[in-house]
Amino acid sequence: MKLGIIGTNWITAQFVEAATATGQYTLAAVYSRRAATAEAFIASTAPATAYTDMAAFLASDVEVVYIASPNGLHAEQTVAAVNAGKHVIVEKPMVTHPSQLAAIEAAKAAHPGVFVFEAARHVYDPNFAVIRDFAATHPLSGATLAYAKYSSRYDDYLAGKDPNIFSPRFGGGALMDLGVYLVYAAVAWFGVPTHAVYLPHLLASGVDGDGVARLTYPEFDVTLIAGKAYNSQLVSELYTGRQTLSFDSPGELNRVTLVDDTPHELTRPKDANPMADEVAFFAEAIQTHDTAAEAAQWALAKQVHTVMGQLRASTAIHFANDPE
Repeated sequence: MKLGIIGTNWITAQFVEAATATGQYTLAAVYSRRAATAEAFIASTAPATAYTDMAAFLASDVEVVYIASPNGLHAEQTVAAVNAGKHVIVEKPMVTHPSQLAAIEAAKAAHPGVFVFEAARHVYDPNFAVIRDFAATHPLSGATLAYAKYSSRYDDYLAGKDPNIFSPRFGGGALMDLGVYLVYAAVAWFGVPTHAVYLPHLLASGVDGDGVARLTYPEFDVTLIAGKAYNSQLVSELYTGRQTLSFDSPGELNRVTLVDDTPHELTRPKDANPMADEVAFFAEAIQTHDTAAEAAQWALAKQVHTVMGQLRASTAIHFANDPE
């Protein structure tokens, strides 16, 4: 499939590497606001056509568009790509406000053969399934999910610059960037909570540098810890009686251990590129026109972003593209 990309940062390069390795995608087009940036990306990856005009990019013969632009642009670019008849793989968060889901759904309804996937890569990790299966077969009494990683852009922010990931203009902050991994995990493993609240540490820019969320379920609560202004070595855990399922961040999932009197290793082997499993899943679904697979992932994404909206609604965090 001919692949077009929007955005040229490190995650895009990782995606292209994983996609190319499957043998199911060929990089064909790169969009960037600056020609030099697109051409530099092409020079470091694979031959493709550089575009600085979005309309021309979407009018090209690409079949699949991967979107890795700033968060606040994801929804509108997804709608534009779907309306152009392209399958879309959009980086998380697919939307920054749940109201934006309706516009994407309207575009999907107008183009029923077009698939839209959110690139929540950890959902396709084999160790994600290990934890999902454990949660489904054990009575739980709670969980703690943590993902805190010092952002490569935080030094720029502290120096007085305005990086997209720490700007309310582009839907930045810890909840949107890392917290979404945790919400995806919680919803996929435990279902939709009955109540969700977020306590953020707000930066002067108006977005959250870190924060703690609480998700309430009928039989237990789940604590989420997300941060982009510090590094954390906290493990994540599911609690069931005397046993604890322990693992690293849901965004990484390099090791899963069941801790009882003695630890039992449950980790499954995985590809060195963390995007390998998701790009293979997307390729198979698109090429076989597996509408059930696409519908299931879309339903999960809608649930996740409904909860994300509830979390942000409990705070003073506001983005430039929020509905009035």
